[in-house]
Amino acid sequence: MRSQRSARSHVVRTAVVVLMTGVLFPVPARAEEGSENHTAGSQIAKHEGTGDMLGSPSELGPENVGSVHGIDVSSHQGNVDWGHWWRSGKRFVYIKATEGTGYRNPSFTQQYNGSAGVGMTRGSYHFALPNRSDGATQARFFVQNGGGWSKDGRTLPGTLDIEYNPYGGDTCYGLTHAAMVNWIRSFSDTYHALTKRWPVIYTSTQWWDKCTGRSGDFSATNPLWVARYASAVGPMPFKWPFHTIWQFTSSPIDQNVFNGGADRLAALAAG
Repeated sequence: MRSQRSARSHVVRTAVVVLMTGVLFPVPARAEEGSENHTAGSQIAKHEGTGDMLGSPSELGPENVGSVHGIDVSSHQGNVDWGHWWRSGKRFVYIKATEGTGYRNPSFTQQYNGSAGVGMTRGSYHFALPNRSDGATQARFFVQNGGGWSKDGRTLPGTLDIEYNPYGGDTCYGLTHAAMVNWIRSFSDTYHALTKRWPVIYTSTQWWDKCTGRSGDFSATNPLWVARYASAVGPMPFKWPFHTIWQFTSSPIDQNVFNGGADRLAALAAG
């Protein structure tokens, strides 16, 4: 009898150890969509470098006199102190809403409403994962989860953030030049059909020209938000004659400059 109790006790202790081991040392899972590091420009900085990482708009030079300064945020920033950034001269913001079709920014509501509450013009962006699903599907997911547009004069058109693959593997997500152009066009056309606005396209010149093969012209419809961490914005991606927004640093937060005065920013928001 004692032997049977001892055996049962051994089984119970073994089960507890197994359960505890499962809790303390879980099997690593595949990287999920939406890591806080997958923000606008995180992969561009990783692959292209950060240059001087300009930290002050005053360093941008006289050619930017009359421009409007802004920031972009994601779940990495959590609950943002919007009053601080307004007092720092930031007048617009883009907020990460979605990634692929499996991630929604848990801080989106505070960030979207809070920025509007202090007077900022705001919009949303979607981090594209072209190897997970088609462009139309991701555009619909974006619009359904914060990426829409309203004609209130304070909402910027949504942005497609398309850059280096954050999950490893092929830089261009395994797509040919033609397939990448078609993916982007599918996203853009679907977003336009749903909102009556063409999405802004966020990218870097190096990535765009490499992954589209300098083919496909979006310059007539889609405003360009270009990332380059240097003292000058540099060359534009294929066919765009100029940029609308320039992301020039991520220190101490992603900072952007709008290529025009407050009246032009208002016009972009108004459509």
